[in-house]
Amino acid sequence: MAALKAFIVDDEFQSRNFLGNLLAQHFPDIELTGQAATVKDGLSGIKKYNPDIVFLDIQMNGESGFDLLNSLPAIKFALVVTSAFDRFALKAFRFNAIDYLLKPIVIDELTEAVIKIKQKSLRMQMVSKGQVEQLYQDMQNPQKPHDKIAIPTQDGFIIIPVDEIIYCRADSNYTEFHLGNKKSMLSSYTLKQYDEILTAQAFFRANRSYLVNLAHVKMYKRGDGGMIQMSNGHEIELSRTHKDEFLHRLNIRA
Repeated sequence: MAALKAFIVDDEFQSRNFLGNLLAQHFPDIELTGQAATVKDGLSGIKKYNPDIVFLDIQMNGESGFDLLNSLPAIKFALVVTSAFDRFALKAFRFNAIDYLLKPIVIDELTEAVIKIKQKSLRMQMVSKGQVEQLYQDMQNPQKPHDKIAIPTQDGFIIIPVDEIIYCRADSNYTEFHLGNKKSMLSSYTLKQYDEILTAQAFFRANRSYLVNLAHVKMYKRGDGGMIQMSNGHEIELSRTHKDEFLHRLNIRA
């Protein structure tokens, strides 16, 4: 397999040097083709080297990584954002399916990001302009609930309104989304990943295989755990161990 080409854009020399050393020491199959400290030099380097991976600092001195991304006609590389964010900003990256590394970068998290990139096809790695625009909007008001989510599929990414999701069902290492108007789609992320992203947005883990949108719960039928009927008529078994929390979330008395 040919070596992957990487490029770093970061205004801090120490950060560029540290990441470059980590790549050299732990990933011999990744070639660091260049580095840049400004948006202008970053654009020139990306055009010159055509990297497979770009490690991009969003918060640079007087500039933004968004300036670089918006200046590109298309994002034809795997993007990994590197910076120091608060928890609200990190949530925005997860909703928009964009990989990030917190500074100071630790080798375990870098390894996880690299493995994820290697396991995906080039098409699945590419970030769309729509994702970047949605991420920018989310970061302008990071405490606002996210009304859209980017779903990675085998063909790329699809951005959908969160309130259209009725429920998510685990399908091995994939997640099947069931939406209004009897639409469905398959995501390359696991249900566990969506549980971590969506639970704070009024979603509930009904059992090991289902994550439900509480806004689409139509009826609850009593039982050992009970059954949840969704707005599309589909019935989902509620785990007995999750029953009390579910009833509490919906203000239902047992």
